[in-house]
Amino acid sequence: MILRGASLPLAQPSRFTPGAALTGGILIGLAVASFLLLNGRIAGISGILGGLLAPVRTDILWRVAFLAGLIGAPAVWALFAQLPPVEINADYPALIVAGLLVGIGTRYASGCTSGHGVCGLSRLSLRSLVATLSFMATGFITVFVIRHLIGA
Repeated sequence: MILRGASLPLAQPSRFTPGAALTGGILIGLAVASFLLLNGRIAGISGILGGLLAPVRTDILWRVAFLAGLIGAPAVWALFAQLPPVEINADYPALIVAGLLVGIGTRYASGCTSGHGVCGLSRLSLRSLVATLSFMATGFITVFVIRHLIGA
């Protein structure tokens, strides 16, 4: 399906899975709420990972455990079910530049989409609302420019 002369077809979802989406959202909400209540910290990935770049001795273990859980969860899932296929349509230089830009952006925004979008919005943070709206608007504009103006 092509929309208004766009050069790329729109992606069609392979399955509509509202139950899985709702379950995932509830689990994410419970996880970040538990993390905040039990540790007094926001479960923002950029802050957790960034804290390992200049580590404080007492913070290393929980940060490594958190990141290991993020990486290990798909491995555990794969023991019980087939993982969905992953397709990345970019070369390594593009991925490296994209990663660096995201890292720089999270420093300027004082957090990432998980920190602001999930944790900050649930705390009714105005700063997180502005940051999340900025993230989303930038993403929408980038996709529009790349797909419709550049035609890549």
